[in-house]
Amino acid sequence: MDTKDTISVLNDLIETSKDGEKGFRECAEDLKNPQLKTTMTQRAQDCATAAAELQQLVRTLGGDPETTTSTAGDMHRRWVDLKSMVTGKDDEAILNECERGEDVALKSYRKALEKDLPIDVRSVVERQMQGVQRNHDQVKALRDAERARS
Repeated sequence: MDTKDTISVLNDLIETSKDGEKGFRECAEDLKNPQLKTTMTQRAQDCATAAAELQQLVRTLGGDPETTTSTAGDMHRRWVDLKSMVTGKDDEAILNECERGEDVALKSYRKALEKDLPIDVRSVVERQMQGVQRNHDQVKALRDAERARS
């Protein structure tokens, strides 16, 4: 895999991280439970940190790092907004959408790891994917707890 391909994979993951950051921030805004708001705000910050790390990797490789969210991520958030208006934005529904967003992020990271990435890049992507998996599992657990309360 050449440097240009590696940069392209990293830029896709930057978009994924930016999508996660924006998605978690929007979830935090809509959630009613203050503890859930705090958790989602922290997850948004984690995504921002991941994006910054990937952007630095792209710069190190001599590339121009992505700075925006993806079109698919923007469309997902519009769908969440529409769905939220219909469902009344209850915390369980919002957490469902957060989990769906993390499913997409996991898929993006798995796809990246199928590529023949340089060792140093692969180690960063693997570590970040573990963080995405933790986010996913935490959101799922919070959603399940919220469902049990209903």
